[in-house]
Amino acid sequence: MNWFSSYLSRGWYEPNLFCTILSPLGVLHSIARTTRNLLYDLKVLKVKYFSVPVVVVGNITAGGTGKTPLVIQLVNDLRAKGYCPGVVTRGYGSSGLYPAQAQKDSDPKEVGDEAVLIARRTGAPVIVDPDRVNAVAALLEQGPVDLVLSDDGLQHTRLGRCLEIVVFDGEREFGNGKLLPAGPLRDPVERLETVDLVVRNGGVLQSGEFAMKCLLGEAVNILSGERRNLGSFTDRPVVAVAGIGNPQKFFSELRDLGLEVKTIAFPDHHSYTGTDLEQYAEQTVLMTEKDSLKCEGLAGEDWWWVDLCIDIDAQLTEQVLHAAEKFRANERRI
Repeated sequence: MNWFSSYLSRGWYEPNLFCTILSPLGVLHSIARTTRNLLYDLKVLKVKYFSVPVVVVGNITAGGTGKTPLVIQLVNDLRAKGYCPGVVTRGYGSSGLYPAQAQKDSDPKEVGDEAVLIARRTGAPVIVDPDRVNAVAALLEQGPVDLVLSDDGLQHTRLGRCLEIVVFDGEREFGNGKLLPAGPLRDPVERLETVDLVVRNGGVLQSGEFAMKCLLGEAVNILSGERRNLGSFTDRPVVAVAGIGNPQKFFSELRDLGLEVKTIAFPDHHSYTGTDLEQYAEQTVLMTEKDSLKCEGLAGEDWWWVDLCIDIDAQLTEQVLHAAEKFRANERRI
C-alpha cells in the first residue's frame, strides 16, 4: 500500500485522474465534518476546557507542514519567558498504550517518533494519546505545567483551546484544493479565516501571515555525535534518506547546498527494519533527525542526521504569550 499512498499524495499536487475520480468522497468528508461541528454548536457534544491555557498548533492539510518544528521552537521560547510548557501529541507510529509519556530516550515504536523528538529537543513533559483531552489530563497530573501545546489537534474539536495556530507549506500550499482523499485538505481553505494565527512555512509571505523558515544546519553522526558542516560532504556522493511528510523538500535542500545525492523516500513515520538500508551500511548516509531516532541500532559509521534550524517571527511567540496571559486573567476572575 505504500506505493498507492505515495501515488495518491503526489496526485494532490499535480494533475491526477484518479484524484478527480475520488472527488465525490470529499463531499462525504465535508458532510461528516459539518455534522460534527453542528453537534458541538448545539451542545450535543461537549468541549472540555482546562485550568491552563491550551494552544493548538495544527494544519488543514495532510502531510508534513512543519507543525512539530514549530511546537519545539515555541516550547523553548515560552520556557525562556518563564513558562513551564508541556506538549500533547497523537503519537503516530506508537504502540497504542495510551496515555504514554515520551522521554528523550523512549522507543519511537512505543510513543511515536515525533513525541521522542519533541522530548529530546525541549526537555518538556510530553504525553501521547490520540484523545487530546485524555492527553492533557494526564499531562497536568505529571507535575507543574502552566501551558499546554498540542502538536496537531486542530480537528480535535472536543479539546478546548485559547489559541489556534495553523502552519502550512508556503511552497506547496493547498495542492489541488480538494478535501481528503481526493486532495490534501482536512478542512476547507476557508478554515483559515476562523483560526487565530496563520504561519507560512517558506514561500512568499502574504498579508496577515507569520513567517517561518526551516533551514538545514550541521550534520551529526548517529553513532559518535560528531558534528560537521554539510559543505564537507560535497566531495563524495551521499545517500539521502527521509521518511517524512514531504521528503522531496529535504532532498532539494541538500542539492541546493551542492551535494550529490541518491534519494530514498519512505512513508511518513516509517518504522525502519534491518533490511531497509542494509545495502548502504558502508556508504555515507544523510537523514532527518526524526528518521535517525529509528535507525540508531541500524546505523553505519558514516551515517548522519541533519540538524534543522527554525526561524520564526518573534511576534508569533508574543501572540501566544498574550493569549496565555489573557486566559490566566480570565481564570483569576472566575
